[in-house]
Amino acid sequence: MRVRIRAVRSICDTTTTNKYIDGHFSVLESYGVTKVTSADRSWAENPNVYLLVVESEDGSKVYGGGRVQIKSGNYNLPLEPAIIEKDTRIVEYMAQYEDLEVAELCGVWNSKEVAGYGIGSIFLIRAGVAVASLLNLKCLMGFCSPFTLQNCQKLGFGIIEGLGDSGTFLYPKEGLIATILDIKNLKDLPNAKEEEKEKIFYLKNNPVHASEETSPKGDFTILYDLET
Repeated sequence: MRVRIRAVRSICDTTTTNKYIDGHFSVLESYGVTKVTSADRSWAENPNVYLLVVESEDGSKVYGGGRVQIKSGNYNLPLEPAIIEKDTRIVEYMAQYEDLEVAELCGVWNSKEVAGYGIGSIFLIRAGVAVASLLNLKCLMGFCSPFTLQNCQKLGFGIIEGLGDSGTFLYPKEGLIATILDIKNLKDLPNAKEEEKEKIFYLKNNPVHASEETSPKGDFTILYDLET
């Protein structure tokens, strides 16, 4: 299998953006999630949103994706309205950042066609960290499921224990648990495992390259194009 992970500014490619949105909604619906702030379509008009799309080599199919969504005066991070109903401390927490300094990695999904290759659980998250660093952001935040928590911590994310119940929330619906995380130093990634740090730095320094990968489902190739 050969797939491409491509970074694109959402307002500059409406065709790809619409494919990403349709695929994301389909995955959410398959899990019975019909209301989630990160699935709100209003971000598509935000000039400070960068999509990561996993697509076929010819670009005809989108297999997954995610967003690096930057906070600005007109747009909060998706996690802010999601949390404020449960914990107003998020307001004080976000006050430490100015506009265009912090982003959320959100809306990460992959289709059943690429399930088992680790696309959504590690490769997209790693690429998101690299893109956020290439955008010279100070901090990257996000929610993660129990399934991806360990991988996120390997990449340098830490649990924000001062929010929610020691960093956990019932989100996006009752019965599902999400943990809020952040990387405060995207430039140096001091809390990342050394192997992951090297991979992220390689992505930053070589945003366009091909990588041969191994997964429980078999070997495959990722064609990276992370220039924004």
